[in-house]
Amino acid sequence: MFISFEGIDGSGKSTQLVLLREWFEERGRSIVTIREPGATYLSEAIRDILLSNKQSITATAELLLFSAARTQLVETVIQTSLDRGDVVLCDRYVDSTTAYQGYGRQLTLESVEICNSLAARGVMPVLTFFIDVPYNEAQTRMQFETSQAKPDRIESSGPEFFERVRSGYLAIAAQEPSRFIVINGVQERDAIHREIVSIVERRL
Repeated sequence: MFISFEGIDGSGKSTQLVLLREWFEERGRSIVTIREPGATYLSEAIRDILLSNKQSITATAELLLFSAARTQLVETVIQTSLDRGDVVLCDRYVDSTTAYQGYGRQLTLESVEICNSLAARGVMPVLTFFIDVPYNEAQTRMQFETSQAKPDRIESSGPEFFERVRSGYLAIAAQEPSRFIVINGVQERDAIHREIVSIVERRL
C-alpha cells in the first residue's frame, strides 16, 4: 500500500505521517517512510541544492531537479518496497510538483505532467492526504518551532505563490476525488489522525 501526504510547510503533514506509521506498526505491518526529495544519496544531494538560498534556480530547472530525485527514489526505494509488500508512506510525491511547479511557478501543466509521468514510472499512491491549512496559519505554526532555521529557498516564495499552490492542490482534489483526500488541517492533531485512520481502514 502506497500513501502520500501533501501540504505546505507548517500544515502538519509530516506529523500525520508519523502518527499513521505508528498506527500501522502497532498492527504488525512493515513500514517504509520516505520524504521527497530525499531517501537516497542522490535525492538528498538534489534536495540540498533545491532548498539552498545560495543560488537562484529557474522554474524549469527546479522541475527537472525534482523529477530526477523522484526517479531515483522510485526505482531504488519505492518500487522495491512495494514489491516486498511493505506499506510505503511518502512525505510529498508527484502532486507537490503539480501544485508547486505547475500552479505555483506557473509552468504549463502539460510539461509538469510529462515530467511526473517519466519520474513516477506508473507508481502512484492509492491514497493521498492533503492537509489543508491557510498560509498565514502555517507561517504562525512554523514561527513557534524553535528549531526552525531561516526559511529555505522555496519557503521564501511568498504568500501569492503559496495561494497558487493551495489552489493547485484543490484542483487536483477536484480531478481525483477517490485518491486525493482533502483534510481540514486546522483541526486538533488527534482528530485529523482519527479521520485519516478511518479512511485508511475503509481502503484496506
